[in-house]
Amino acid sequence: MSDLGVFRGGVAVITGAGSGIGEGMARTAAKAGATVVLADISLERAEKVAGEIRAAGGAAHALRVDTADASSVDALAREVHARFGDVRLLLNNAGIETIGLAWELSAAAWQRIVDINVLGPIHGVRAFAPRMLAAKQRAFIANTASVGAFGMMPAQNPYVMSKHAVLSFTEGLRMEMELVGAPVSVSVITPGPVATRIFRDGHIAGEGAAQHQLQMEAMVSAGISGLEAGERILRGIASGEFWVSTHPEMTLAMAKQRAEHLASLSTPVITPPLRALLGPDK
Repeated sequence: MSDLGVFRGGVAVITGAGSGIGEGMARTAAKAGATVVLADISLERAEKVAGEIRAAGGAAHALRVDTADASSVDALAREVHARFGDVRLLLNNAGIETIGLAWELSAAAWQRIVDINVLGPIHGVRAFAPRMLAAKQRAFIANTASVGAFGMMPAQNPYVMSKHAVLSFTEGLRMEMELVGAPVSVSVITPGPVATRIFRDGHIAGEGAAQHQLQMEAMVSAGISGLEAGERILRGIASGEFWVSTHPEMTLAMAKQRAEHLASLSTPVITPPLRALLGPDK
């Protein structure tokens, strides 16, 4: 088991920390002794979690951020450094789901998921990494992708596409930190089934989207808790691993399937297991 003591006494910034995996990571980081900044578009949710962390003896502060807005993330970085000092752990975790066929989703829906899921982590790195590098101290950056970053899913095309992008960005970021000899460890988080609000809060459009949403929500509701996910994730980050998963065996299996698919230049098709997941009407 990795020693979470590497976070003790440091500052941890977590986006999307008001619920789900972000909340679980915030509680875990606080328990490890970090001063936790819970950044979320819902200040009410973030403050509720921060208050519970403080009541349990931890150090936590809630700040509002819109990760789709570069200026909002820049302002977050300035405030965090002014109030709390250097950041040891940056978790670009905020993300949304979008369900519907590619041509049935509006331009605004497509723009929103790209802005939050793809540009959000990019804004976080751009705003915080220069200060982390200037500190010349051991630090950690992790971006939340998904096991979906290894797969394909009709009717969830925007989400899956965005997570492929996050994976690619994080791979390049890891190499860039190595290129400049930075003491900053970079990880990609690939959660499997975790009981979160992501499908409940997701945007849907088109015929059949509501039913698909219910099926996906039922699947994740049977997953592990956000707190358990947060504990598993922070252990991986603390050990300096690049691939950090809540479900390592699932991640490995999906990565192998993806590698085989690309190596053979297979045509994307709906497999029987996927068709069963999508439902008999698909």
